[in-house]
Amino acid sequence: QAQVVESGGGLVQPGGSLTLSCTASVRIVGHYVMAWFRPFPGKDREFIAGIGSDTYYADSAKGRFTLSKDIARYNLTSLQMNSLRPEDTATYYCAGKRYDVSRNPSKYTYWGPGAQVTVSS
Repeated sequence: QAQVVESGGGLVQPGGSLTLSCTASVRIVGHYVMAWFRPFPGKDREFIAGIGSDTYYADSAKGRFTLSKDIARYNLTSLQMNSLRPEDTATYYCAGKRYDVSRNPSKYTYWGPGAQVTVSS
């Protein structure tokens, strides 16, 4: 059973940058994709970005966030977040599933415990 763990959360001022990382405890082979989510009022969790053979972003993340991966390092993914806003404050969750990226959190099998990001002056 793979385990997913996030790291890199913290406090940052508005306009600042932060990088979140996600690692899996075992080497995940085959068609495996990773994505990032955060809570959203009235919804389960909001899709932020996902990466498989292509990379996908929510409108709120386009132009500010960049998702990358290093499959040689246990599917390490890094979410570079720039131009952060107070409304980006949330717990960010990394998730994994087989095959294709989905914006639906219920499709994901593996979840990390979350990393807190606080954007405040």
